Amino acid sequence: MIVGIGTDILKLERLKGTYERTSGRIVDKILGPEERLVFEHRLARNQSRGIAYLATRFAAKEAFSKAIGLGMRMPMTWRSLQTLNDPTGKPYLKYSGALAQFMQEKGWDGVVTVTDEVDVVAAFVVVSQI
Repeated sequence: MIVGIGTDILKLERLKGTYERTSGRIVDKILGPEERLVFEHRLARNQSRGIAYLATRFAAKEAFSKAIGLGMRMPMTWRSLQTLNDPTGKPYLKYSGALAQFMQEKGWDGVVTVTDEVDVVAAFVVVSQI
């Protein structure tokens, strides 16, 4: 049974501006530890791909917070949800801390998809009862 859905669309220039204005400190707020490793690797290879990765993860967190109906308030925090990729490239959600406990107690799990184009990114999340 579907519990909720969420979507988010973000202009890359908006996040790039925030990244530049904060001298990159926004990364510490948004990304979990595993996401950060991927971001740093991609940024080192190609800055625009790094920013696109950061933006898709931001959008996925926003979409997820809408799908669970809480917005960005406890137990949902920026770093308690990570969007990672399995070996085939398929994105999946990884929960930690109070969010992991919340999802387990509710018997919920989510699936995510992200996409990016030259100037925008989007994420879509479906949360279901398991």
